[in-house]
Amino acid sequence: MATHPVISTEGRHITAHKLDVFSWSLFFIWIGIALLSHFGWGVGLLGVGIIMLGKQATRKYMALGFETFEVVCGVLFVLGGIWALLSVPIGLVPVVCIAAGVALLLSALFGKATD
Repeated sequence: MATHPVISTEGRHITAHKLDVFSWSLFFIWIGIALLSHFGWGVGLLGVGIIMLGKQATRKYMALGFETFEVVCGVLFVLGGIWALLSVPIGLVPVVCIAAGVALLLSALFGKATD
C-alpha cells in the first residue's frame, strides 16, 4: 500500500485544480481529434468517459477525494459509447441522458446545499 505525504489544504487545492485543468485539456484535445477524424458518437463518448474515470482514479490515488457525480457521468459516457458502437437500435441513451439532466436540475433547485 502506497503512503502519501502530508499535503496542506492549500497544496491539495492547487493539485486538484491542476488535475481539473489537465483533464479539461485532455477533454478538448480528444473532442478535437474525434471531430477531425470522424470517429462517431460511440468512440467520442467512450473517450470522454475514459477521461472522466481516469481523472477520478488519479484523484483517488493522490488522496484528493472521490467525486461520485463525475464517476457516474463517466460510467454513463462509457456505457453510451459502447451502446453506440454496438449500434443498438433502441434510443435508450438519449432518454437516460434527459432523465439524468432533469434529475440534476431538480436536485440543484430543490436539494440541500452542500459545501
